[in-house]
Amino acid sequence: MSVQRRLNVGFCALLILFMVLLALQFGLGGRLRSQHDRETDRANRAEVANDRVLQRMTDAETGVRGFQLTGERIFLQPYETGATEALAALDDLAGHLNGDEAVRLLGRQRDAAHAWLDGYAAPIVAAGVPDGDTRRAVRGKEVFDEFRLANAAVADAVERDRQRVLAIVASGRGSLDLAAAILVLAIMIIGVAVARTGRRQLLGPLARLGMTIRRLAEGDLSARAEPAGAEELRTVVEALNDLAAQTETLLAAEKARAARAGLRQAVAAEMQESTDPAATGRRVAELVAVAVGAVTVHSELDVPGTGKLLARWPADAPEPPGDQIAETIAGKPGQLRARPDGSVWITVGGDDGCSPGYLRAHRPGAPEWTDDERRLLAGVAREIERALRRLGVQDKQARLITELRMLDQRKDVFIQTVTHELRTPLTSILGYTEMITEEDGGALTTLQQRALNAILRNAHRLHDTIGDLILLDRPDHDTTVRTETLDLAGLAGLVRDDLASAARAKDLTVTFDAGEGWVRGDRTQLQRALRKLVENAIKFTPAGGSVDCRVTADPRAVSVSVTDTGIGIPAEDVPGLFTPFHRAGNAMDQAVQGPGLGLAIVRDIVRDHGGTIAVQSVVGRGTTFTLTLPACPAPAEPLSPAHV
Repeated sequence: MSVQRRLNVGFCALLILFMVLLALQFGLGGRLRSQHDRETDRANRAEVANDRVLQRMTDAETGVRGFQLTGERIFLQPYETGATEALAALDDLAGHLNGDEAVRLLGRQRDAAHAWLDGYAAPIVAAGVPDGDTRRAVRGKEVFDEFRLANAAVADAVERDRQRVLAIVASGRGSLDLAAAILVLAIMIIGVAVARTGRRQLLGPLARLGMTIRRLAEGDLSARAEPAGAEELRTVVEALNDLAAQTETLLAAEKARAARAGLRQAVAAEMQESTDPAATGRRVAELVAVAVGAVTVHSELDVPGTGKLLARWPADAPEPPGDQIAETIAGKPGQLRARPDGSVWITVGGDDGCSPGYLRAHRPGAPEWTDDERRLLAGVAREIERALRRLGVQDKQARLITELRMLDQRKDVFIQTVTHELRTPLTSILGYTEMITEEDGGALTTLQQRALNAILRNAHRLHDTIGDLILLDRPDHDTTVRTETLDLAGLAGLVRDDLASAARAKDLTVTFDAGEGWVRGDRTQLQRALRKLVENAIKFTPAGGSVDCRVTADPRAVSVSVTDTGIGIPAEDVPGLFTPFHRAGNAMDQAVQGPGLGLAIVRDIVRDHGGTIAVQSVVGRGTTFTLTLPACPAPAEPLSPAHV
């Protein structure tokens, strides 16, 4: 029998014996304890019930005797209560007795109780007057004494029954303890046998096997373990010896793989850190030649931003055949061909992301190229291709950045030119129009006055648009903010007063709820931002609607929310809302005028002040813009109205 089978049998035997021991202790032992508790409880209840019978009968006898002596019927109350409860206690006692003798004695006690109650006490009570017959009283006492003797006999029977049951339980527990001791002894014997078998057949050989493994781990590949012990362990030892025999071969192969991986990493590093493509090509060719033992290495690559790059090693290596070059370049990316002359050709690139090229290694008169060497050359080619693709991306990015910078410069020049060329004639238009309106206002017809007003209105709008363009076109470095302590609620109130006439013209209801909200910022810029928000609310709210402006503050931030009941903003237009010249689709559909610069200006002003702006909108129901700025402490002294 094998060691494994012997150990399995031993452990199964231990498990079975242990389960039997548990069953005896918790099964039979529990049953014995339960029986003991149950019988003890029954005997106790029987004893209590028997005592209660005697007590209640004694109460009844005392009541009758008191009635006989005094003639007072009040003494009959203990009799009536005692007689009833005594009979009930007899019934309760009958339910707790066990054994023929106890039942027989209970019947005797019941007869004695009825004899006294029915034969002696009942006639006296029924007569309602004391009975002076002495002989009858003596007979009643004799009957009650017989009851006492019967009650004592029942008590003795209950006690004997208790002792009998306890003796049975004690005998069972003794047998159970003996069986448990035998089982424990058997478990110990089997456990010792299993331990000896394991130590002799497993632990000793395993210790020797561990020493051999430690020697192998320390680098002694000649270490071998002697097969000994169980059959299974001998199989393990033989497998370990085979593993040790193969380890040297595997280590050599791993070193070769590590060398190949090192070559790929070296090629990747050369290509990544390249500043001189020609020198890099020569170094890569030399690395490949040394790694695979090639006599010559050639490559032709199209380096982005540099052009065709020819590399060879050694420097005086002859040119490879031109027809083979053309065939390789025309092949698929990564395609490898081995030639009978001892050369290997690999196509590098050849798609939209990388122009075609080749890598050639020549080793005449040497053994054929192995699969590992071919994989190595293919990996080197992939690394070169990755580097070329990366250089291509970098070259495209550089050209794109240059083009974007040129476009940005042209945009700046265009805006500067347009704003300059527009402001000069626009100033003349505004000046002459205002002069005509002021000097010849009475001489103008109604149509002429309306036309001049339209010219002024649109000229002012164009003037504001030019100002917005100039503000948006300022350089990123020119974002310094002239800061002072301001009450944002006061600025909002000024904006409300300035735009009150525009709101009344559209019959809009304007509500204003603002407490103090102190911030640090540029008064002109913040007032411009608030004005554009309120102007937008008035512009996009139909006649009869409402505009609500609220200023709230806490120790960390001050917020201004402007809510209107206007046309709302479609969800798809919200992401580009703060982009210059962006206008919502429904605004254009309804021909609401505006260049789409206001919210972009608000965003820049809020950003320059370290704040944020958010929007919530439902099409057809209205929009809420919330501007939030960092709060600052209120000034120690109140500011004048012009500075709040």
